[in-house]
Amino acid sequence: MKMILPKNVSYIISKLEQAGFEAYAVGGCVRDTLLDRKPQDWDITTSAKPLQIKELFKKTIDTGIQHGTVTVMLDHVGYEVTTYRIDGEYEDNRHPKKVEFTDNLKLDLERRDFTINAMAYNDNRGLVDEFGGIKDLKDGIIRCVGDAGQRFDEDALRMLRAVRFAGQLGFAIEEKTREAIVERADHLKNISAERIRVELTKLLVSKEAGRIRDAYKTGMTKYFLPELDAAMQTEQKNPHHIYTVGEHSICGIELMNCFFGITSDEKIYDKIPENVLETAKKLAAKMDKKQQTVLCMTMLLHDIAKPAVMTVDEKGIGHFIGHPAQSEKMAKKIMRRLTFDNDSISKACRLIRFHDYRMEDKSRAFRRAVSKIGADIMDMLFLVEYADVLAQSDMQRDEKLAKIDAGVKRFEYIMANAQPLSIKDLAVTGSDLIAAGVKPGPKMGEILKAMLDKVLDEPELNTKDGLLNYLKCNSSAIKR
Repeated sequence: MKMILPKNVSYIISKLEQAGFEAYAVGGCVRDTLLDRKPQDWDITTSAKPLQIKELFKKTIDTGIQHGTVTVMLDHVGYEVTTYRIDGEYEDNRHPKKVEFTDNLKLDLERRDFTINAMAYNDNRGLVDEFGGIKDLKDGIIRCVGDAGQRFDEDALRMLRAVRFAGQLGFAIEEKTREAIVERADHLKNISAERIRVELTKLLVSKEAGRIRDAYKTGMTKYFLPELDAAMQTEQKNPHHIYTVGEHSICGIELMNCFFGITSDEKIYDKIPENVLETAKKLAAKMDKKQQTVLCMTMLLHDIAKPAVMTVDEKGIGHFIGHPAQSEKMAKKIMRRLTFDNDSISKACRLIRFHDYRMEDKSRAFRRAVSKIGADIMDMLFLVEYADVLAQSDMQRDEKLAKIDAGVKRFEYIMANAQPLSIKDLAVTGSDLIAAGVKPGPKMGEILKAMLDKVLDEPELNTKDGLLNYLKCNSSAIKR
């Protein structure tokens, strides 16, 4: 089997082989190439020891030299080159007590997590597949190398990685591998929140993000997101909903990824009216990967407080008064616990706070709503609203979607006409007010707020002359 390696990867392998060592591209880059996917990075494994690697290349970085890894820099790009190794006994479901280097490629490959990640390739020897990785790729199977229990005892994060790969590739988890996950789910307690976040977010933006259900069913979420377990078990008992709180949230994630064009299940696309999908895709096209991640986390957590605030009336109907505010508080704690960055937390929390906000149809009221919410997240909020509604029952669906459509058009008009929404959008600055005789201090802020309040109602007044005239005519009332 012939694979086309990048020029620099071939160069590193050739350089090592010319020096008398073995060297191969290994792991995910081989898997992705065989699947006609573009590898995100290229890893190389070799019989050369770390110091021998460093001697062969001009610029290297000691990335993890104690574990045999040296990063070789070529054309400002780093390539991890790791010595064949055997991991010693594990004591914390994460780190081996010791690492031993070996000259045997097979021994190196058999310590890896899944068969599809345990293949190696170079141009001279071709593909090395000791554990049936090619067959599992063809069959669409996630299977551990050797004994699944042992692989997960070595690194418990591999259990969540199994679900993540299933979501990214659309593969099924092999039964013995699944059984081993169920038996050891509690070992995730030993894994850092940061490593869990990385796997979780990769899963949420994958083509089968709904595989997070597997993380729940195998018992893993109990140890890193117990709030989801409560949501999965909460029936909403409301005519606007047909799913549990958790299932509604997961459907919302799947729909969100439809807007980004990556969901693989055509049945999910069938739930979306054609005009809504067209609008949502245009909005999603403005977003980067980080915004997509924030949106998927928002869908996961937007109703997370519903189990805690739920009440049932005398007719047996469920109500969730105040759930957006309470969900925002819970989401902030959860995202901090999972080590998300402050910007992601801030945006997700604002989206959650306003996901159920009732914006008026009148232009003035709508501008005030946008000013309150923040124009920077409005396009994201529309996507959240679309996904939220589509993951509900059919009750008043057309009416709800039409209201979102109207909001999208109103916001487009506001932005196209540069209508002011915040103090920074005003046609005057603090310097202009000082020049007009206003003394610096708290009163200046009050004047600017009053001016914003005025132009939110009458955006045509947002000119320098218009605002200074407004100041002149209303100075006594503003300064009071």
